[in-house]
Amino acid sequence: MKKLFFQYPLFLLLLLSLNKGVSQKTNQTQTAKANETIYAIKNVNVITMASSNTVVENATVVVVNNVIQSINGVIPKTAKIINGKEKWLMPGLIDAHVHLPVDAYFGQKLPTQTPDLSFNTQDIMTPIIANGVTTVLDLDSKMETFGQKKAIEKGYIIGPRIALAALINGGNGQGRIANTAEEGRIMVRNAKAEGYDFIKVYSKLNIETYIAIVHEANKQGLKTIGHIPNAFQGKLEQAFIPHFGMVAHAEEFSKNSDSFSVQDAIKFAKLSKDNGTWFSPTLTTMVWIAKQTHSIDSIKNLPSLKYVHPLLQSKWLTANNYVKNASPENATYFDNMVKFHFLLVKAFKDAGVPIVAGTDAGVSGVVAGFSIHDELELLVQAGLTTQEALNSATLLSAQWLGIDKQIGSIEAGKFADLVLLDENPLTDINNTRKIAGVFVNGNWLDETKLNAMLTDLAKRNTADKNKFDWKTIMNKKK
Repeated sequence: MKKLFFQYPLFLLLLLSLNKGVSQKTNQTQTAKANETIYAIKNVNVITMASSNTVVENATVVVVNNVIQSINGVIPKTAKIINGKEKWLMPGLIDAHVHLPVDAYFGQKLPTQTPDLSFNTQDIMTPIIANGVTTVLDLDSKMETFGQKKAIEKGYIIGPRIALAALINGGNGQGRIANTAEEGRIMVRNAKAEGYDFIKVYSKLNIETYIAIVHEANKQGLKTIGHIPNAFQGKLEQAFIPHFGMVAHAEEFSKNSDSFSVQDAIKFAKLSKDNGTWFSPTLTTMVWIAKQTHSIDSIKNLPSLKYVHPLLQSKWLTANNYVKNASPENATYFDNMVKFHFLLVKAFKDAGVPIVAGTDAGVSGVVAGFSIHDELELLVQAGLTTQEALNSATLLSAQWLGIDKQIGSIEAGKFADLVLLDENPLTDINNTRKIAGVFVNGNWLDETKLNAMLTDLAKRNTADKNKFDWKTIMNKKK
């Protein structure tokens, strides 16, 4: 009895401790529920982009903490209501080919030196999210790109999800350079260890190194995307080896065609189809290059130019190689290339090759965010249906990126990467530009907020124009 008496206080202490733990857990759960961000988009037409291609009319979509909880489910009492009447809800757009600006150093770089030019990360991301782009694949990522990605993930910046590709090239120069098979394999393994998601192969790789990179990337669980190296000129079929994941430009094919013929387009489509290689034509890039071979006015009069950093504006206007090398012959050549790229899209569609929307944003004239709508419009002009074009920038892109369980369609349990439109994009693809609001990384940004962000960016860029001259800065670099 005495023994039990002395143990009782210990038992009581343990019981009180357990009760306290249960009480704390209950309070934490109640606090978490109280802090939940809940939205209900009511009476909206939902373009699900799911495999069934379902459109659900006059529906209610409930979003809880950046996740789609239900379509036509119960609306929680604490939900913030968004009026979707006569509007259209679609998945957030994916641009599978961008180049995000990063901080730059001019001249010799010293230890602890701050960049000579620093970009404001929010300013880079604002035009992207304002255009309903909620995911991007950066095809030449740097250490700074990791920083941009992390700032978004931590909530310091409102921006898209960012997938990172490490670019590997041959020859000489800066960056990841590989001129032997072993160097190529090492570069891939290093990129994997550094946290990159994909490998981009580039134009100056020799055949042996290119093959080694593609094989090693597959071994490391990384897909490859990019250029067809110049070494395959005249023997294009040899570039189509197992696990070459995606060709990132239509011009990778047009540079291997002398005639720009339908027959060549069909032949190239068959090579891709037989190898399981996907296609991202970046039509808008070549359209803009062709415009600049005719006149610099295409850049001067570009409505979205004001959303581009003043230094890049200066570069596009004063150090533009497309304008510098312009000639009647060049203009005709690029115009014909644009036409051939339209033939390629039609041939690849007919062959059943998956076509993914990418823009090569960062090329002069191709403004991030705005350019995805240009690309979708061009894809439809080239022969895709509006449904197919939308798919190229939503579920299909998500599938190639390997994240279709998380994004790409409007389904319960997926992230709420969503774009609310005033008009139906299935009847007119240009309606993707008529944005009433965007859900991105848990943030609901209505049209008023998005326009305010764009207006502020344009105002500051215009005020800073005289501070940035490309030629002056480049002369300092020398």
